[in-house]
This record gives sequence, C-alpha cells and structure tokens, in this order.
Amino acid sequence: MTVAYTTDELVTRELERREADVQWLSCTAHYGDRGGPAPSASAGTVADVDCEGQTSDGREITVTGRVTRAVGGACVRGDLTARIDGKQWFRVSGLGDCDATSAPPVGTPPGGGPTTTVTVTRTVYCRSAPTCWPEGK
Repeated sequence: MTVAYTTDELVTRELERREADVQWLSCTAHYGDRGGPAPSASAGTVADVDCEGQTSDGREITVTGRVTRAVGGACVRGDLTARIDGKQWFRVSGLGDCDATSAPPVGTPPGGGPTTTVTVTRTVYCRSAPTCWPEGK
C-alpha cells in the first residue's frame, strides 16, 4: 500500500468520525525534496503529503503534512493537519494502529533501499450525488 492511499483512507475515516461528510479526497505523496532523490537509508525517510477534497455540502478539504512511517491501510505517523474551508479540523502525529502489522519505514521496499514514488488516489462517495460518476458507468 502507498503512503498516499493509506493517508487518504485514514484521513477520510477521521473526518467522517468528526462528522464531516467527505464527498471525495485525493492525496499525493512526494519523497525527498518535492520530486528530488529519495533520502539515503541512514537518513530519516519522509514523505510530504498533500490532499484536497470536498465535503458533500461543497466545502473545501485540504490536508498537508509529513509522514515518517506508514503501514499499508493501517496507519500513518508524522505530522498531519486537516482543514475544511480553512478551519483546522485536526492536527495529529498519527492515525490508525501501527501495531496492527509490521512494515519498514516509508519508502523502503522489502529487501532494498528507498525509492521515489508519486501516487494519486481519489475516493469518491456518491451517496447523495448520483451524478458524480462519469457518463457510461
């Protein structure tokens, strides 16, 4: 699982838990200095995360921060701030349960050194907006 996907899933869950009805959220993760080389294995591995989205009532969602550890689908650790229409909804040092499974630090694939990856995910909830699906689907 990727940092962007896991962040997307966990932030969506946390916003919903705090009663923000998330229509969609899309996250990207950048390793190193915004597309630069990944840090060495001895340096702290960090992914900068940026998310944008919208609530079902049209308010803008933004999430920014740095992730230092991710366990695919289970947790992210670092520093994340979520805002809805500019108002801070939460700032956390982590989301999810990192004890659920074991994984290497962000950006370190099994048996190898860090890699550089950029991933975009989009979660669409169409409960109250049946027209949100592209035509023909």
